[in-house]
Amino acid sequence: MVFSTLTFLFAFLPIVCILYFLIPNRTYKNVILLIFSLVFYSWGEPKYIVLVLAASFVAYVGGLLIHRFDAKKKLKKTVFIITVVLLVANLFVFKYLDFTITQINGLFNSSFALAKIVLPIGISFYTFQILSYVIDLYKKEVSVQKNYFYLTLYVTFFPQLIAGPIVRYQTIEDEINARKESLDDFVCGLRRFIVGLAKKVIIANNVGAIAVMIYSGDAKIYGTQFYWLAAIAYALQIYFDFSGYSDMAIGLGRMFGFHFLENFNYPYIATSITDFWRRWHISLSTWFRDYVYIPLGGNRVKKHRWLLNILIVWALTGFWHGAEWNFIAWGLYYAALLICEKLFLHKLLKKLPKFLCWLYAMLIVLVGWVMFNLTEPAAIIHALSQMFSFRYTDITTAVIANTDIVYALIYVPLGLICMLPWKNKQFRIPDWLANMICLALLAISIVFLVGSTYNPFIYFRF
Repeated sequence: MVFSTLTFLFAFLPIVCILYFLIPNRTYKNVILLIFSLVFYSWGEPKYIVLVLAASFVAYVGGLLIHRFDAKKKLKKTVFIITVVLLVANLFVFKYLDFTITQINGLFNSSFALAKIVLPIGISFYTFQILSYVIDLYKKEVSVQKNYFYLTLYVTFFPQLIAGPIVRYQTIEDEINARKESLDDFVCGLRRFIVGLAKKVIIANNVGAIAVMIYSGDAKIYGTQFYWLAAIAYALQIYFDFSGYSDMAIGLGRMFGFHFLENFNYPYIATSITDFWRRWHISLSTWFRDYVYIPLGGNRVKKHRWLLNILIVWALTGFWHGAEWNFIAWGLYYAALLICEKLFLHKLLKKLPKFLCWLYAMLIVLVGWVMFNLTEPAAIIHALSQMFSFRYTDITTAVIANTDIVYALIYVPLGLICMLPWKNKQFRIPDWLANMICLALLAISIVFLVGSTYNPFIYFRF
């Protein structure tokens, strides 16, 4: 099921809210959330709900044994390693096995058959959530969860199950049983949900159409200007698509008394690549920092090892996004840039005007999104060559070839405006006005949904 559907808005969510708030007992409230979370996930692919439950069970049993063998260090470590290996192996089989077989066949001229396994939705997200629980439990940073159903609720909670943010167990450990719902939280959460819905339906879906039309159109028609337009459009699409989902997830969680951490902080105002990754997909970048980079030694090791740590982390970050070489190249692209910034570029950027630093960062990010969006190497090379070869575009011919671009262009300025931080601490919008704006956004979003086709979130495929 998708948040941006009429089924979710007018059936699923109202039923969950009514049942949840009618029941006073905390245990039964959690039962309602668990049941509806399982329904939410199984709506699209019911057979894979077993996989989520099995992964949760592995973490549950592993957690109990880690807790039980706390005094027996070797046995505790053995259980920890087995649990992590089982969880990672599950992710590997469903997401990376066919990719690995294809590479082996290509390298050794072998003919191993592909498994052709359909990728379960959200497997990367919920696997990383489960791993955070197991690792933090092993490090004694969280308490063991002795109730399997509560652990499963943490893993499958429908607001963040499909596409994040990656919620660590320690963030909501106490709120599973001790949260307090309030009218203020519900209203604030609902507003946040509506804003996220508007980001997705009004901006992301419309600007995203531009990139699709240009990249799939006749390459002879679209020149340099249009390929830059496609890069900008996709950058806006992926930001409003993913940050919109995160807003909806955070808002829904707050409606039910859960407080998730922020996942975006206006990444397109960044003045360096380091700054960008402090603002973009914060839950993923901090996950790799805390569970991979720091355990490898971080920057507290010799320089060559430190640089290797950065390469490892970013190769894994790219590979996390998908079993394609373009994602690995995208990760290594950012690794190289971050290394350059840490070694010498950062000092240079400090001397430049902020506007030039921003231009530098956005140019790097736009090129990165081209690599991220187009999986075929030939398509990536063609798009980048068109962007930097200054090839003339006959705008009239290009528009006539696809008149829908004109309509979609209307939403580009809107996206550029909305990507900036406009909040002013000195000026606060009255609650009544905020409510009116949210109602208007909801009405407009519903109008768009009624006339739209199915358009899933980009990060569903990860």
